[in-house]
Amino acid sequence: MSEPGTVTTEDDGVRVRVTRHWSLPPERVWAALTEPEPLARWIGRYDGERRATGSGTFTMTAEDGATGDPLTVVECARPERLVVRWVQPGDAGWQVELDLTEADGGTALVLGQLLPPGTDGTDVALGWQWYLTRLDAVLTGGPPAPGWDDFLAASSRRS
Repeated sequence: MSEPGTVTTEDDGVRVRVTRHWSLPPERVWAALTEPEPLARWIGRYDGERRATGSGTFTMTAEDGATGDPLTVVECARPERLVVRWVQPGDAGWQVELDLTEADGGTALVLGQLLPPGTDGTDVALGWQWYLTRLDAVLTGGPPAPGWDDFLAASSRRS
């Protein structure tokens, strides 16, 4: 379930991709990506318009001292594709693409993010792996995901 992410250099930047698969229908995975309660359990709270071109504030729930940051829903095609862009203090903004497809009797999720040229995407990929481990716990009802420090230590041991 915890496949490593990939980091590739492209003409317009560095692309991070992390994939997961669940034996669940796409609508169930979509709900965990978009509905307030499950979303807050794995990554954060979104207060704003829930539609394409909608805007609001996104607060990461697993980050100590996180404040709400501006977020725009760039694209929303239920239950196949969600693209959001949010600006965090000190950066130019992140655009994250979430694509869902039916695969192998369940749902495949591909999370992609394009980073500025020259960026080392390894840490970003690792961070997304952790968040998708948290999403897995929400979707499967399994044990809670480890905290970031424990996840990082376990990842270092596997390297």
